[in-house]
Amino acid sequence: MNISTIPVPSLSSLWIALPSVGPFNVACSFAALWAFVKFLRALRWRLRTTQLSGPPRTSFVYGVSHDLASSHDSAAIYEHWATEYGITYMIPGVLGRTRVVLCDPRAIAHFYARDSWTYVHTPLDLVLLETSIGRGLLWHQGEDHRRQRKALTPAFSNAAIRKLTSVFYDSAYKVKGKWDTVIESSKDGEAVIEVQNWMNHISLDTVGIAGFSHDFGSLDGKRANVTEVFDAFGSNQQDSAVNQVFMLLASVFPIILKIPTKRQNLFKKLEANMGQISNELLIRSRREKDVNMNEGGQENSVIGLLIKSEGQGTQLRTSAEEVMAQMKVLLLAGYETTSISLTWALIELSQHPDVQTRLREELLAFGPDPTYDQLKANLPYLDAVVHETLRVHPPLQEFTRRATADDVIPLSEPVRTLSGTMTDSISIAKGTLIAIPAAAINRSSAIWGPDAKEFKPDRWLTEEGIGGKAKEVQGHRHLLTFIDGPRTCLGKDFAIMEFKTVLSVLVKSFTFEMRDGLDTPVETAMGVLPRPRVVGEDGIGVPLRVRRYE
Repeated sequence: MNISTIPVPSLSSLWIALPSVGPFNVACSFAALWAFVKFLRALRWRLRTTQLSGPPRTSFVYGVSHDLASSHDSAAIYEHWATEYGITYMIPGVLGRTRVVLCDPRAIAHFYARDSWTYVHTPLDLVLLETSIGRGLLWHQGEDHRRQRKALTPAFSNAAIRKLTSVFYDSAYKVKGKWDTVIESSKDGEAVIEVQNWMNHISLDTVGIAGFSHDFGSLDGKRANVTEVFDAFGSNQQDSAVNQVFMLLASVFPIILKIPTKRQNLFKKLEANMGQISNELLIRSRREKDVNMNEGGQENSVIGLLIKSEGQGTQLRTSAEEVMAQMKVLLLAGYETTSISLTWALIELSQHPDVQTRLREELLAFGPDPTYDQLKANLPYLDAVVHETLRVHPPLQEFTRRATADDVIPLSEPVRTLSGTMTDSISIAKGTLIAIPAAAINRSSAIWGPDAKEFKPDRWLTEEGIGGKAKEVQGHRHLLTFIDGPRTCLGKDFAIMEFKTVLSVLVKSFTFEMRDGLDTPVETAMGVLPRPRVVGEDGIGVPLRVRRYE
């Protein structure tokens, strides 16, 4: 008999079969049955999953998970393991769990084609998403995810983003005006400016106006509750070690997230503040929608399209709860990811003055502020700088999913199994955890060539600049920064256009230098997402020396 075909009994059926005995015997029987079921499931997983080599366990409790979580460059660790064990390997996780890591473009393409259906969020991800932003687009999977995405898509079309370009410019020029004032009041025509804080304000005000027709006013000095909570995530890095252990254990026991730690309390406060803001915007937008409908107006805003889909008669009906959740998603994504990318771009330009000069020359030679279409097609070096920043510094470092069914993943080259045989595909059993180290793929020397770790915008200017292996990566412009497949970032074009617009205004107007010289060390600190920080600074500080370009 093939033991892999043995059905695993449910705990409920086994519980019913227990005889009526004393509480202690019942408890012991239940524990034994639970252990037996876990054993059968583990045995089934082992028999149906291709066993691969990988790094040894460095901790009895955490496997290698703590090493990755505490590292300032987990991507380098993943890449080292890929070099040593092959393009697909296994790593030991928390309390005996195992993850399969895919570093092969063909395997990753297969994986993302089935994302949201065969490969879904882990229980930890679902709890984190629900407690922080609700059951919106990021939380849903399968058919519900497809429906919500289809309802939102018109708000992120080329036509919709074209109309928002002026909003991006308005935010950029507000910053320019504020910085001009600071520099003019200085004695030597320069100022040290903490740029990450300003990039946060740009992102928040932009997503407020573009998404909800609401001006948070953070660039004008107004303080919103949501801004204070966002800032609080990066203000106390001393708790990071405790948070790491907490999250590692929560990956096995998500119920741990109910424990009120400081970071969890911040998430609850963030959710409450975003909920209050979203509710106020929702009430106002519904009122304005009724006025527009009566006047025959056309709705173009993100929130307007969501409210429109609330109608009972539409095929893409969105519930009131989902509308609120989508608004929270927009606030969180619009604030975090773009501001992180803009900050990294200013750091890289400060560390590479030749790149900064070349970019400024292209922008000045072009003349007036480029239109939406010109930003997309007529400024190749700006496009190169933006995409090189997104390659080297993706805001999300890695993704983990859980298989809901058995699967076979093809590989572009054979790997050696734990038994020593070679295989060009791997079998995945239901319940397997799959990890995609996006940052490692984006910066892999095996994929991008020997200069993969360098910030080198020139690679985007010629066909030969993108290596053969990199061309096999099927994400946006061969990057995994925006994921791929059914869950590709819906706001990708919005984010890139905002990125280009703001960067074009700032680089034409100012020169940037690292405050303490070219060799100033920069590390990653944890906000809501990982953020850059100049070593030695509090929180997530990135002070740069800024001068007006004359």
